[in-house]
Amino acid sequence: MPQTGSIKADVVIIGAGSAGMSAYKSARNFTDSVLVIEEAHYGTTCARVGCMPSKLLIAAAEAAHHANHAGRFGIRVSQVEVDGRAVMARVRAERDRFVGFVLEDVEGWPDAHKISGSARFTAPDRLMLDDGTAIEAGRVVIATGSRAVWPAAWNALGDRLIINDDVFDWDDLPASVAVFGNGVIGLELAQALGRLGVRVKLFGRSGRVGPLTDPGVTEAAHAAYAAEYRFSPCAEILAVERQGDQVVVSEKVDGRDIEERFDYLIAATGRRPNLDRLGLQHAGIALDENGTPVSWDRRTARIGESTIFLAGDAAPDAPLLHEASDAGRIAGENAARFPFVAPRHRRTPIGVVFSDPQIAMVGQSHAQLRQAKASFITGSVDFTGQGRARVAKRNVGRLNVYAHPVTGKFLGAEMVGPAAEHIAHLLAWAVEADRSVQQMLDSPFYHPVIEEGVRTALRAARDAMHERSPAHRPCLDCRPAA
Repeated sequence: MPQTGSIKADVVIIGAGSAGMSAYKSARNFTDSVLVIEEAHYGTTCARVGCMPSKLLIAAAEAAHHANHAGRFGIRVSQVEVDGRAVMARVRAERDRFVGFVLEDVEGWPDAHKISGSARFTAPDRLMLDDGTAIEAGRVVIATGSRAVWPAAWNALGDRLIINDDVFDWDDLPASVAVFGNGVIGLELAQALGRLGVRVKLFGRSGRVGPLTDPGVTEAAHAAYAAEYRFSPCAEILAVERQGDQVVVSEKVDGRDIEERFDYLIAATGRRPNLDRLGLQHAGIALDENGTPVSWDRRTARIGESTIFLAGDAAPDAPLLHEASDAGRIAGENAARFPFVAPRHRRTPIGVVFSDPQIAMVGQSHAQLRQAKASFITGSVDFTGQGRARVAKRNVGRLNVYAHPVTGKFLGAEMVGPAAEHIAHLLAWAVEADRSVQQMLDSPFYHPVIEEGVRTALRAARDAMHERSPAHRPCLDCRPAA
């Protein structure tokens, strides 16, 4: 849309990522007076610099890893050579293909529904673009996403400091990288680059491993990753500085000062919602000390009693594409139908880290249950001896499932282990269906499959429940005749 002095729309959406695109499509079902403002690139973080390019890098890393370890099965493979330029060429080409599909979608929108610029509130129903264009909005959907953050002192590293976005524009693989941040991005990138022949060290600070909160599962995850590459979840960093074209990291290890040089430092130290430049104070929105709206309803996407809605990574919600798309759909519908605002169903939480072994989080986490002071029992399985996992030499990791000690209702799970991305879906569906542990055990389990490990954990949960409340032991033989 060409910029003019003043524009008016029923629904104005700021941001055209996953949440913004979903909000637009949803709002169009109820009104044609929609305007999308985008200051940078149309399309999603997932397609450009997130889920898809990272999985392309991981796929190449897995191919190299399997070839290098084929000898475990008695298969002899000649020396494996990683062509860094070819690896990155495929990553960029396929990434651009995914982005292209998104852009084709946006190109199909009417020009009158799109405008470029950076927006700020001047009133609850008014916005101003950086070129001076005034916009009168009936309702506003904020879907501005988030951005990477890192310690300000690291800016002295110049072009030796990069974030995950920059990795996927490499023409070739570097010789070495220091990855800071033991969250999802750090775990995935560190392992993938290490398997592709890059000298890697992953530095953490919190002691956690990705999103895991269960101490037993966290311990299993750290043991699995540390056996493959150097991973310090509680690194004691003394200094990070640039010397020439390298980054020098100084840390204390076992009481000794260690210094190591790397070609790059990848900052995977967290992300910040892109809310600070919107002028929300002019919209009458109460903010907390972090600049985030105090009152936000996850089921309506509405901020307090305002006419402003919030969705995607900019919201205090899980930074995942499917969550952003769901929230965007809800925000777009409620903004378009305002003043009718309806709470909508939000799906059972599910999260996956595509490391090896994979990590999965389903339903309520261990930390959430503890924080809520909920009564729950835990059933566990160690995959070391699990049959199918051992056959494939993927027998590493642990699954902990959580259930109510009296009703047996399945509450959630944390896992590190084989096929976690698939097991996570089965467990999420069980939470969504409000199933009990016994009902899950009554479901089919084939042999030999990795899912038999899930059955082991569920049986352990059932046994723990019986030991705790014998009076509530179900009669397993009292089922109706077929």
